[in-house]
Amino acid sequence: MIGREERRGASPRVFRPQSRTGRGDPAIERRSRQVVDINEFANKAKGSFDETFADPARKAGMKFVEGGSNLGLRMLDQAESNTREAFAAMRQVAEAKDLSQVMKIQGDFIREQSNRSVTQAREIGELIMKFGRDVVSPEKSE
Repeated sequence: MIGREERRGASPRVFRPQSRTGRGDPAIERRSRQVVDINEFANKAKGSFDETFADPARKAGMKFVEGGSNLGLRMLDQAESNTREAFAAMRQVAEAKDLSQVMKIQGDFIREQSNRSVTQAREIGELIMKFGRDVVSPEKSE
């Protein structure tokens, strides 16, 4: 008989139910194969989900951030340009000799600003459309 001390050092035994023939239990082996099959199916499903949904969503998110950044920067450029033009007009008004000159400067500024606003609105509209197309369009395979 083996004492406790001797059993402690021994490697653990794995219990494997035996059938009457001495081989492993067929039901347990069948269940074991089913678990492996389920794991393989789950891994394939996850890979398919990542490829079909998760990866395109990540790429769309990156495009969204990039497009939003470009749009914001363009709007800042336009605001800076409009401010520069407004200050230039104010300087001209400050140097004007009479009221008719002031009226002419203001009229010119309003006309130019109106044209600038139309052009800027068109640019922003085009950027927004491009931004929307880039976010929702599927990535082209290379």
